[in-house]
Amino acid sequence: MKMRKLGGSGLFVSELSFGAMTFGGTDGLWGQVGRLGQDDANTLVQAALEAGINTFDTADVYANGRSEEILGRALATIGVSRDDVVIATKGFSAMGEGPNRRGASRRHLISACRASLQRLGLDHIDLYQVHGFDAFTPIEETVEALDTLVRAGDVRYVGLSNWAAWQIMKAIGISQARGLAPVTSLQAYYTLVGRDLEREIVPMLTAERVGLMVWSPLAGGYLTGKYANGGDATGGRQTQLDFPPIDRRRGKPLIETLTGVAAKHERPQAQIAIAWLLHQPVVSTVIVGAKRVEQLQDNVRSTEVKLDAEDLAALDKVSRLPSEYPGWLLNPSEWPSQG
Repeated sequence: MKMRKLGGSGLFVSELSFGAMTFGGTDGLWGQVGRLGQDDANTLVQAALEAGINTFDTADVYANGRSEEILGRALATIGVSRDDVVIATKGFSAMGEGPNRRGASRRHLISACRASLQRLGLDHIDLYQVHGFDAFTPIEETVEALDTLVRAGDVRYVGLSNWAAWQIMKAIGISQARGLAPVTSLQAYYTLVGRDLEREIVPMLTAERVGLMVWSPLAGGYLTGKYANGGDATGGRQTQLDFPPIDRRRGKPLIETLTGVAAKHERPQAQIAIAWLLHQPVVSTVIVGAKRVEQLQDNVRSTEVKLDAEDLAALDKVSRLPSEYPGWLLNPSEWPSQG
C-alpha cells in the first residue's frame, strides 16, 4: 500500500482509506447502509491494517455515534499504536434536538468534536472535517472554531466535506489572511459516473494544494456492474437506497467500456473503477467501505492495477462531462469550425 501526502500538508495517508460508515446501523437509513457489530468491525479493521491501510474515516452522524464508538473500541482491542494510524471524523449534522446541536457554528463544532473524542476513546483526532456547508453560520466563525480545536490540541489537521468551490476558496482565503489552521483536505464524491468535481473543484484543489478524499468510489455499487443488463443485484445498496444519484443513460455505455477494460486486465470492474481514481493526480486517498473481509481484500487489489494510456483514454471518452460555459470558451479546440 502506497502512502500519499494529504494535499500540501506533511501528513501521509494510505492511498486507500477504510470507511466505517457500515458500523453500528440498526434501523432506518443507517440500517440500510450497514449493521456491522463490534466483532465484525474488529475483523475488518485488523484486515485493513494488515493490508497496509493507515487511515480510518468515520463521522459522528454515522449510526448516531455508534460508528465512532465501534471504531474506537476496535482500534483499542487490536492494540495498534496511536502513531501508526490516521483517524478522521466529521461533525456538522444534527446530533440532537434544537438549533444549536447542528451546523458549523463555534458552539456546535467544538462540542461535537469533543463528543467524538469521547466516543472514539482518543486524546486527539488527526483530521477533523466539517461534514457540510452551513448557510446560517459565517465561514469566518467556522474556520476560527476549527483553529481553536487545533490550538487546543484536540485536532491536528482540518478539512471540509461536500462544499462548493467558492465556499472552499473563501474558507482558504480567510484562513490565510488571519493565520488560522489551513484547510488541508476536501472529502467529496468523485467517480467515473460522477465527474462533476472536475468543473470547478478539482482545478481549485490542485491550485491550492488541498488533498482530495473520495467517498463512494463505486457510486453506491453501480460501478461493480451488477445493476446493469439485468444482473442480480439482490441485497445491493442501490436496490435499497438510491444514493448517490446516477445518470443511467450515460452510465450504460460507461459500464460497457469498463467491462472491456476489466476483461483486458482480468480484474473485476470495481477494481478498475477504483484504479482510475488512483490515477487522478488530485486524489490523495480513496475511502472504501466493506461488510466482509473478502470485499475489502478485493478493493485493496485495485492498488495493483496499472491502467495504460489506452485504458485511460477509453474511460475518459465515455465518461467525460459535456463542456459548459466558460469551459468551452476557454478551450479553442471546442469552438465551431469557421470553414
